[in-house]
Amino acid sequence: MKRLGIFVAMVLIVAMLFASGCAEEAPEEVPEEVPEENVEGGVEEEVVVEEEIVVEEEVPEEMGEEIVVEEEVPEETGEIKGMDGEYSPVINPEDFVEEIDNPYFPLTPGTTFVYEGESEEENKTLRSEVNVTNETKVIMGINTTVVRETEYEDDELEEETFDWYAQDKDGNVWYFGEDSKEYDEDEVVNTTGSWEAGVDGAQPGIIMSGDPQVGDVYYQEYLEGEAEDQAEVVSLNESVTVAYGSFENCLMTREWNPLEPDSEENKYYAPGVGLLLEEEVEGGAERLELVEIINE
Repeated sequence: MKRLGIFVAMVLIVAMLFASGCAEEAPEEVPEEVPEENVEGGVEEEVVVEEEIVVEEEVPEEMGEEIVVEEEVPEETGEIKGMDGEYSPVINPEDFVEEIDNPYFPLTPGTTFVYEGESEEENKTLRSEVNVTNETKVIMGINTTVVRETEYEDDELEEETFDWYAQDKDGNVWYFGEDSKEYDEDEVVNTTGSWEAGVDGAQPGIIMSGDPQVGDVYYQEYLEGEAEDQAEVVSLNESVTVAYGSFENCLMTREWNPLEPDSEENKYYAPGVGLLLEEEVEGGAERLELVEIINE
């Protein structure tokens, strides 16, 4: 019996040791499996992050393309508003001719154009005489033709202007400035409208294109802040009747000055004759039409 008791005790001890060994191995397996699951989970998260980074890198590229588009818009606007931007025409005396024979703006020395009309707002009779003189004036190395214009209101002299024009080989008639005097009771009271190309930043402008096309826009004169008249070709096939006669296929221009935004006028030119009619369409109601051409 004593030996049997010892044997039973040893069996119990072995059983306890076996159970204790199993209990110690279980916790070791759990931490080994958990990290492996976490590592795999971590790999998956990194993949997701990398995909998000790729997407974020593509977005700036698309935004970059949008920025390019935004940069193109000002360039197109600049072209549309080119007349409001920097203006610096290239003038070469060798490109100019002596005679001004543009069909829409012929200036033959000895010719006088007479215009008459009324100022509806002030109810005054208007008369303008434009005389192409035999005089010339050299401006920027170019021999310009001097044109004297006198304006009357109710037969009283209001303004006298000496304008300077020249034509280039392409038929463009350029305006090189004016010597302007305003009168009150036969006395000069103002000369601020005077300017000369090449002096104090003033630049010549085109008074009539050699090949006018609908939509053309150009400066007629330019002295920043003082003389910035512009014109646009509106039509080439107008029918116009004035006191001097009726004409077809007339050129119509719209003219304005950005320094006087509330003022605008239309002018009509007949080929082989010149200016037929000018009328204010904004800022006034003056109308002048050709009534006579005098040739000396």
